This record gives sequence, structure tokens and C-alpha cells, in this order.
Amino acid sequence: MNPQAQRGSRRDFRDRQDRPSDGFEEQIVNINRVSKKTKGGNKVGFAALAVVGDRKGKVGVGLGKAPDVSSAIRKGVLLAKKHLVTVPIKNGTIPFRIEVKVGAARLILKPAPPGSGVIAGGAVRSVVSAAGIQNISSKILGTTNKLSNVYATLEALRELEGRYLMKKEEENKK
Repeated sequence: MNPQAQRGSRRDFRDRQDRPSDGFEEQIVNINRVSKKTKGGNKVGFAALAVVGDRKGKVGVGLGKAPDVSSAIRKGVLLAKKHLVTVPIKNGTIPFRIEVKVGAARLILKPAPPGSGVIAGGAVRSVVSAAGIQNISSKILGTTNKLSNVYATLEALRELEGRYLMKKEEENKK
């Protein structure tokens, strides 16, 4: 065997990238260049906001920070896979309307009839479509910050899951 192939050559790296993943689709929502003033000059880094979902009801969000973009993206994806949320989906949409406020972001998610599609802004659209919701209507109020809006969407879906489970328990008791 080639000694370079043992260490991990470019070809080996390329082959690893072509392998099938674990069923999750990765989407980068935002890459932010951050710089810090230090005694020796400016220290530049990057923050990458990644959304991961299987389009079957599981979605996660992660913010990775690193000195270079590729490491930040990798960290963001790993964090997103660690913090997955299960979303209740009924007939391709959410079961009921939900309103949430996280920081400066206010978000309203409403179920939509079949065929209406995803009516949502960029940040919300990426999270909702990664979860596998096909019909939904949403409105972002307050901030236009992508990071805040993505976290508000995730919080709304988390709250939706909790309320949905409580509602199911009440129906089972009757």
C-alpha cells in the first residue's frame, strides 16, 4: 500500500466526502467574520450557523466558531446534530398555531392547507424545510438578525413538540 495513502492523502479525503451520510441534510444559513483587537494586532475568526435536518421531523441548529471557515462549518454541523428537536408533523404541516418571543425576535408559525408550500423568510425557511414541513405560514416580527430568527424558530418547534405531547396525553386520559 502507498505510504501516503496510509497517512490520509487528498484522494482518501475526497473518498470520505463521497460516502453516504447519516440521513441528515446540512445547510449553512450564515457565515460571519469576526475580528478581535489584541496587543499583537487583529485576531480574525469565523462563526458559521448550520441547520441540520432529516426532512422526517428532526431538526437541529448549531453555531460553530473557529479561525477558518471550514472548521467553523464542521463544528456548527456537529453541534446541530447533538441538539436535535423532534417536530410533530400532521399532514405535511404543524398541528396548531404557535407564537414565540426569543430575545428581540418574535415569530408566528401557522399551519397551512396542503399545496400552499412554505411561506417563510430565509432563516425560518431553512429550519422548517430541514424539518420536513411542506405547508406552513410564518411571520417574523422584531429583528432581522438571522441568528436570532433561527433560534426563535427552533424554540417555537421545541415548544410545539411539548404542547403536542401534552395534548396527546389529555386525549389518552379521556
